[in-house]
Amino acid sequence: MSRIGKKPVALPKGVTASVDGQTVKVKGPKGELKVTLVPEVSVSTGDGGISVAPREEMENARAMWGLSRTLVNNLVVGVTEGFTSKLEIQGVGYRAAVQGKNLNLQLGFSHDVVYPIPAGIAITAEKPTMLTVTGIDKQLVGQVAAEIRAYRKPEPYKGKGVRYAGEYVRRKEGKKK
Repeated sequence: MSRIGKKPVALPKGVTASVDGQTVKVKGPKGELKVTLVPEVSVSTGDGGISVAPREEMENARAMWGLSRTLVNNLVVGVTEGFTSKLEIQGVGYRAAVQGKNLNLQLGFSHDVVYPIPAGIAITAEKPTMLTVTGIDKQLVGQVAAEIRAYRKPEPYKGKGVRYAGEYVRRKEGKKK
């Protein structure tokens, strides 16, 4: 039995949800999101919120039960609070700046890296070495942060590169004479 899947997703004030077959649409103050769930689970709305249950007692249905409930919960949290991911840039001369709908990254290459900011995502640079990626879709926020980090991952000798805020980079000792 899924402990996560048993709990219904509570809908805060100002949030409305509709279920059409396997598609769940959630509308809130920050926008509207939808997700299509797998056919192994059934979804329904009630006075307690949105409930997810497995259709049959199969192993695959139980595996998708908790995942489906978490996906619906992420929709509700996204339209009420939104999601944020912070990135730090470390290295001499490494910096970032937002120019219109593009993110301009200087990461030690012979050229600047220009990253087009996708729709539904806001990127702000508090400092030239600190980026904040915000949006209502958790998957998209994480994907954008991962793509920016992939341009220059933190290397283990000097620690230079783009890292998540609070990420621990295991350092290696350099060559000895």
